Amino acid sequence: MVGIVSYGFYVPKYRIKTEDIAKVWGKNPEDVKKSLQITEKAVAGVDEDSLTMAFESASLALSDEKIDRSKIKVVLFGSETHPYAVNPASTILAEFLGIEKNYLAYDTEFACKAATGALISAQALIKSGYSDYALVTGSDKGMGKTHDILEYTAASGSVSLLLGKDDLILELIDFETFSSDTPDFWRREGIRYPSHGGRFSGKPSYFYHVEESSKSLFKKTGLIPTDFAYGVFHMPNGKFPVQIAKSLGFSDSQISDSLVVNKLGNSYTASALMGLMPVLEIAKEGDLIFLCSYGSGAGSDSFAFKVTKNLDKRRKEFSNIISNKKYINYPTYLKYMEMI
Repeated sequence: MVGIVSYGFYVPKYRIKTEDIAKVWGKNPEDVKKSLQITEKAVAGVDEDSLTMAFESASLALSDEKIDRSKIKVVLFGSETHPYAVNPASTILAEFLGIEKNYLAYDTEFACKAATGALISAQALIKSGYSDYALVTGSDKGMGKTHDILEYTAASGSVSLLLGKDDLILELIDFETFSSDTPDFWRREGIRYPSHGGRFSGKPSYFYHVEESSKSLFKKTGLIPTDFAYGVFHMPNGKFPVQIAKSLGFSDSQISDSLVVNKLGNSYTASALMGLMPVLEIAKEGDLIFLCSYGSGAGSDSFAFKVTKNLDKRRKEFSNIISNKKYINYPTYLKYMEMI
């Protein structure tokens, strides 16, 4: 068996309310909140970036003293906001963590599914016998240009997963992936802010790819939505994951615990994995968990996991992150995001 041995997360304590952004641009806050189903989002501090947040989540994932870091020979870092255009963040992260130097490292990019793509590569390297453990991190300090819809949703956060084959907390039952050339969201080299295709990012992009990868996994495994205790989807806003989940056959009760986007925003590469964090706080042995990411450009990865008895030993209280927060105003937000 291959799966997840441990996990860690990091969410900055700073928050900005949707209404504080809307008021700056003369928008009706209630209309914006109703449209996006987001009331506030997490904002990285001026001294934080995707790498510093990755260190926090990875440190938590490796905090169990029984984990032998010398057996980690794969370190993969998925992000849309790597601190360097040329210079890997994965090697810096490994150095910070004290991982020995005979490891394979690389950074991955595929919009918001860079980390789940890395997860697929990592599990294959473990299955091949190359490494006992693999560390996969998704981390982003997401931003959108001012007066753009992304300004209300783009958020910050990081999730790290330690994969292995022994003492698993989540067994990876199977996965499927679906990709196409669908340019719904992009950012050219040297351009600070991403561009997007507006409504085009919905039906032909997010919904199409998530539906296809999900149905492929159901067909491959013989599982159906009602077999799962929980469903977790990529969350570009609060509406999309609810709509696609219902269309696939998931109930409100199966997805409600994962919908952290309402209070944390879309942490890009960490988004789907961030939705998994509150689920792991309450999941029980034997529960099946469905996880589906989405990355613009475009592609979707779907996974089926089974909870083992070991989760109780490594369970972490994610709910404390939600309540530990400090609100900032719009000028402070611009400063922290280095937009002024």
